[in-house]
Amino acid sequence: MMELRRTLAGRVTLTAVATVILLFLALPIIVIIVTSFSNNAFAAFPPKAWTLNWYTSLFADGSKWPAALSLSALVACLSTVFSLVIGVTAATALTRSELPLRSAVYALVLGPLLIPQIVTALGLFLLFEPASMLGSPLAIALGHTVLASPIAVLILVATLRGIDERLEDAAASMGAGRLTIARRITFPLAAPGMIAAAIFSFITSFDEFYISQFLSSVDTVTLPVQIYNSLTFDIDPSVTAISALLIAGAILALALVALVRWLGSGRQDSLLSVENTAGIAAPGGEAV
Repeated sequence: MMELRRTLAGRVTLTAVATVILLFLALPIIVIIVTSFSNNAFAAFPPKAWTLNWYTSLFADGSKWPAALSLSALVACLSTVFSLVIGVTAATALTRSELPLRSAVYALVLGPLLIPQIVTALGLFLLFEPASMLGSPLAIALGHTVLASPIAVLILVATLRGIDERLEDAAASMGAGRLTIARRITFPLAAPGMIAAAIFSFITSFDEFYISQFLSSVDTVTLPVQIYNSLTFDIDPSVTAISALLIAGAILALALVALVRWLGSGRQDSLLSVENTAGIAAPGGEAV
């Protein structure tokens, strides 16, 4: 591979292959976005004429999309809060404590990511059905948390492991308690990771279909379930418009994650620079 990069032909070949792969991955997204502007009632590609009717119909009187969108947003917000609470607690225990069987606990926390979602959805249905919670936004949010919280834990564990513990040790050597260290040192430095975890938890919940399908009712239909119903029981070209909006939202969310992490990347370095300048003792008693 290194020899291939050193030659002009090799660089051209690698660039061409990478471009073809990226275009292949982006092709379905491009097709959806282009088709959303087609005036064909059957969502044909390529469009023969262009229109914005499918976008305006999303919020027309009698449309089911606004209710589904608002319910998905509510459920995603609740699931994000639950996932952050679980993620911060679990990540702190896994990285800042002498937890017995840490690897086993970590594997257990990540277990829902390895189990087929339809199996998880069936288990949640059997759990909530006797409690008459089917159709409850809270039940759907709790179900989504089962899938979103492991993602939050993954991100936050990586974030906390990336924080130099010398900063926390320095604060402790000056008499700061655990809560003060967490509030003044750890959580501010972990803020970019927490925001990233919140965004990915929100997206996971907002896009979740299987759990929503099993736990929803006639009156509580999330956006993915509404999209499925529109494709199954109707021929509704406005599905392409709502799909294009979801793609745009996902791109903006990823851009926000990148921006937050870029803004927070220099924060720890600046604190370490202050620490080194002040000569604060590192763990073990040696001056830095």
